[in-house]
Amino acid sequence: MIKNYSICFISFFFLFFFSMMNFFFMVYFIMENMILFLEWEIISFNSMNIVMSIILDWMSLLFMMFVLMISSSVIYYSKSYMSSELNLNRFIILVLLFVFSMVLLIISPNIISIFLGWDGLGLVSYCLVIYYQNIKSYNAGMLTALSNRVGDVMILMVISWMMNYGSWNYIFYLNFMSNDYSMQIISILVIIAAMTKSAQIPFSSWLPAAMAAPTPVSALVHSSTLVTAGVYLLIRFNMLLIDMFFFKFLLLLSGLTMFMSGISANYEFDLKKIIALSTLSQLGLMMSILSMGLPELAFFHLLTHAMFKALLFMCAGVIIHMMNDNQDIRFMGGISLYIPMTSLCLNISNLALCGIPFLAGFYSKDLILEMVSMSNLNMLIFFLYYFSTGLTMFYTIRLLMYLMINDYNLFSIYNLYDEDYVMLKSMFLLLFMSLITGSFLMWMIFNYPYMVYLSFNMKMMVIYVSLIGLFMGYLISNMSIYSLNKFLMTYSFSNFLSLMWFMPNLSTYGLNYYFLNYGQYLVKNIDMGWMELYSGQGMFNIIKNYSIFYYLYQMNNYKIYLFSFILWMMIFYFMLLI
Repeated sequence: MIKNYSICFISFFFLFFFSMMNFFFMVYFIMENMILFLEWEIISFNSMNIVMSIILDWMSLLFMMFVLMISSSVIYYSKSYMSSELNLNRFIILVLLFVFSMVLLIISPNIISIFLGWDGLGLVSYCLVIYYQNIKSYNAGMLTALSNRVGDVMILMVISWMMNYGSWNYIFYLNFMSNDYSMQIISILVIIAAMTKSAQIPFSSWLPAAMAAPTPVSALVHSSTLVTAGVYLLIRFNMLLIDMFFFKFLLLLSGLTMFMSGISANYEFDLKKIIALSTLSQLGLMMSILSMGLPELAFFHLLTHAMFKALLFMCAGVIIHMMNDNQDIRFMGGISLYIPMTSLCLNISNLALCGIPFLAGFYSKDLILEMVSMSNLNMLIFFLYYFSTGLTMFYTIRLLMYLMINDYNLFSIYNLYDEDYVMLKSMFLLLFMSLITGSFLMWMIFNYPYMVYLSFNMKMMVIYVSLIGLFMGYLISNMSIYSLNKFLMTYSFSNFLSLMWFMPNLSTYGLNYYFLNYGQYLVKNIDMGWMELYSGQGMFNIIKNYSIFYYLYQMNNYKIYLFSFILWMMIFYFMLLI
């Protein structure tokens, strides 16, 4: 008997196999300190040759391993999560297309093939965001696609600027071209492209909007892989950017992104949007430490964050299914009694996000904050880093209070089912990785230890802000309705904070209001006004009036009608004479 293997199982098996293969290659490459640069000549015709180049070093192999592992878990998870979907094959193929684009972006030392991967990511992301076809998904998809188009255009401009050099293999020009004027323009364009893909201010509004996608997509695309493509590109271009003023400006913007999303997450009630805003906060952390010239730390945090954030989204998906497809956390509560395994995964991934010692997030986050304390930056950046860390703890504890400790608020009579084992198996793989990834990578990728020498209070500062955040999250969640009203008396300001500093409105109505208004004005006054009067309607009225005039002649006075012919002939004759 031939077993009918589903596309989910086959995809899971192949992706997981390639992930493990990448892992062993990566270990070998680190041990041997190797970089493999491959060139595949596709066409060679006279003097023209088209070459596809691939770079394999420990960084690309490690990132590929993580992308493939998370995508294999997500596809296995989708087998259960999307089981009622009629077009499951189409969904899996879209996810696989996304993974292919991401892998192409990771292994490319060439700006053209990076652009192919980059654009593939944007396109497949759009298709996945509008997967559930309704007006909200459509709006979210358009916002996502158009925000990412800005980055695509920047990469296109990089391609045209690189015509000044011999080839598009940017990797050769990083070291010795950093003082060149056109290379500085290229680096500014690359930074803007990375800001759009990694959703930094002012392009932040698309990431929470993209939560209209199915939850497995959020777990793979909008938490761990697509949004880190910008960070990865900057890590690759890091040699070039390190001395630029614009890079320091990016430090400020990413610090503000981290701060803004941390505050907005505390005002949000949509489960997926809270997790999306925490992703935005961590992206700000990666971008800011990258701007300080520590790309290895940014890469380290990128990998650890990918694991626990994908797990967090998977848990959210199980909870949303169980809550009758409801995402509002005010209706949830006491779920740890009914789905203990999912709650375990949710709590551990949340604690890893907070940076609780010896989970994945702790190793990267703690090291980043200690390096910030070691650096000679100003008070503002220091404040943004530490306050955002406190806010992370704040919204995490608030989420835990709403989900685990409060009472269940959805129905008065309820029968909550237990978890699905297919989902649990895929979640446990990521749970295991969330526990060990931090220490494993710490031992693996840093070939020399970072020097950290701080006073006791500075060293303990992370713990101080985390404890304050924990206490504040507990207080806010326990706040009674009366004090909540006092809290919301500052309505206009809290509106400003909760709506991501009005960024979603600014990036939709703010951009198109004046153009649409001017368009309406043109339609009203030109197309339906003067143009009507002088072109279509006007000609019609003139001809109609003349024909009525002639018709009166024809019907009423035959003599005048004949005379008009003679008159016309005389006019014609005189014209000929002239």
